[in-house]
Amino acid sequence: MKTHLILLAFLFPLLHFSQPNTEVFLFDLNQVNETFQLSNIKNISNTEGYDNQPSFMDDNTILYSGTRNGQTDIVKYDISNGVKIWICDTEGGEYSPLKIPNQNAVSAIRLEKDGTQRLQKYNLENGNSEVLVEDIVIGYHVWFREDILVSAVLEENYLSLYVSNLSENKNYKNQIKIGRSLHNIPNSNLVSYISKENDSIWEIKSLDPTTREIKLICETLPKSEDMCWLSPDTILMGKDDKLYKFQLNKDEDWIEVASLSNYGISNITRLAISPDGTKLASVGELLND
Repeated sequence: MKTHLILLAFLFPLLHFSQPNTEVFLFDLNQVNETFQLSNIKNISNTEGYDNQPSFMDDNTILYSGTRNGQTDIVKYDISNGVKIWICDTEGGEYSPLKIPNQNAVSAIRLEKDGTQRLQKYNLENGNSEVLVEDIVIGYHVWFREDILVSAVLEENYLSLYVSNLSENKNYKNQIKIGRSLHNIPNSNLVSYISKENDSIWEIKSLDPTTREIKLICETLPKSEDMCWLSPDTILMGKDDKLYKFQLNKDEDWIEVASLSNYGISNITRLAISPDGTKLASVGELLND
C-alpha cells in the first residue's frame, strides 16, 4: 500500500492536477542547406484545457491527448482536411497516444478515476481497449517493434528506463532517473532517452533494446527534456519559447533556430516531426493566456 501511495503522489502532478492550458501547434517545416524555416502555423487543438503529447501516425495524421468536457481522450487529427476524430470515450483519461507498428491500433496511458494507471491498446475501428502491460506502471513509452516497448516507468519518486518484450511477457530495467522523452533514432536500431542520473547535467543517451547497450550521445540544453530527431544526426529541442538544434559531430553547442514567441507561443514542451520531415508538431502555451 505504501508503494502504491508513493506512485500516486508522483503520478498525479504529471497527469492529473494543475495541468496547464496547453495547445498543439502544427507547422510546415522546410530544411534546405541547413536552414530551418517554419510557416503556416495552425492551432490544431484549440480548446480550453490540457491538449498535449502529439505523435504522427503518418505524414497526414497526428494523434494527441485532447480535452473535451473536462475529459482527456485520444484525438486523431487529419492534416489535409482539419478533421478531428475522437478515438475513445472512457471514464478514465488517456495520455501519450502512439500508433502500434503493423497494427490498426493505438497505445495510450490510461489513468482511471481511482488512480489506476496502465498502458492500453485501442482498436482504431471500434475504440475497444485492452491492457498491454500490467506488471509495471508506465508513464511514457515508445514502440521499438510491435512486440518490444521502451518505457519510462514510475518508481519511487523518479522514472526508470525499461524494455518490455510483450511476446515473452518480460520487463527489463536498464536505468533509474530518466526523463519523459523517448524516441526511435532514425535509420538505426536505437532508442534515445534523457538521463537525469546527474542532477546538474542531463544527457541524451541511446539504448539498443535488443542488447540493452547504452551509449552517450550529447548533453541536453540545461534542464530541458523535450526533443525530436530532425535527421539521424540532428536533434531539435525546445526551451521556453525557442527551438534549438544540435548536429552530432559538427556543432559544439546548441544553436537557436526559431523563436515561437513570434507566433505568440511560450513554454514549449513536446515536439514531434512527421515521417517525411515536412511537418513539425509542438506543444506550448499562448502568451495571452
